[in-house]
Amino acid sequence: MTGELIDRGSRRVGAGGSGRLRVAVVGAGYWGPNLARNFRASPDWELAAICDLDIERARGVADRVGGAPVTSDLAAVLDDPRIDAVAIATPARSHHPIVLSALEAGKHVMVEKPLADTRERGLEMDEVARRLGLVLMADHTYCYTPAVLKVRELIADGVLGDILFIDSVRINLGLIQPDVDVFWDLAPHDLSIMDFVLPDGLAATAVSAHGSDPLGTGKSCVGYLAMPLASGAMAHIHVNWLSPTKIRQMVIGGTERTLVWDDLNPQQRVSIYDRGVDIAAVSKSTAADPRAANISYRLGDTWAPALPEREALAGVVAEFAASIRERRAPRTSAESGLRVLSVLEAATASLAVAGAPQPIAARTLEEGFAR
Repeated sequence: MTGELIDRGSRRVGAGGSGRLRVAVVGAGYWGPNLARNFRASPDWELAAICDLDIERARGVADRVGGAPVTSDLAAVLDDPRIDAVAIATPARSHHPIVLSALEAGKHVMVEKPLADTRERGLEMDEVARRLGLVLMADHTYCYTPAVLKVRELIADGVLGDILFIDSVRINLGLIQPDVDVFWDLAPHDLSIMDFVLPDGLAATAVSAHGSDPLGTGKSCVGYLAMPLASGAMAHIHVNWLSPTKIRQMVIGGTERTLVWDDLNPQQRVSIYDRGVDIAAVSKSTAADPRAANISYRLGDTWAPALPEREALAGVVAEFAASIRERRAPRTSAESGLRVLSVLEAATASLAVAGAPQPIAARTLEEGFAR
């Protein structure tokens, strides 16, 4: 181990105290530096360690965030009783063993998306956390952005009416991942947002997925996912590693209004359109030709709510601390991570049978678990 793991002069305060909690970030690759920076800046946390097998990479992250102890010894981190929690930013295939070890060591855990590489492993992680009374939180970062929080609020307030459809596009010329396809890499963002903003979450029983591998990588690089929701709405997700243009957009259509979330437009991330088909005015034509029905179109105003600009990860780390101190499930709990995993596994099964719809497993540990 390089450097002393914990500052001997600092005061450890656990979940029941009023001081700062102590956290170790495990993984100093792509996402770990962002976590380390936000934990370092948070008044709720003391960054107790950055742990990575590549000690030089860990040192580099520590230097960029203003200093922190570094180590390549995960066992030492988990054995240290002065560390309250760990935040895991390692490849999905490693989440299961690291999370279980951390929970058994008495640490609260936050895990970057996806929660695990299989639903079965995610279930085991959730079971252990419940049994030990520890927080297991999914880092669904988009759910803490001001824009997505506003989308959730508008839907809950009935501004859109009943939801009719969701159309999400997440495409860019991105890094082709060595261990997962484009569905497992990009779709968790859109699925977690849908689960967060919809009143019933990801309430669906089946999903159909189509993918293509034009580069011959052995995995889908372009993908389309269709999922009828229990409410009668249709959700559709397009993900793509090969697009020369970058788009992060979600359109949510309702009986009253339609909302467009454009993550790449900082001047107007959320727009509400009071235009569309006026369903209440559609006549119930009895003519033999259904085209004879009198469709009424509504053309109204467009408006954009004012949104604060703040980093979503600051909200993530604050929620992690609050859930530990208040001994409650976090806003993006393990259950939300399991719902996302259930859809991803069903999508993988659908790909194997040429896009035929495949059933989505039960949403949580107990069928009908309250959301």
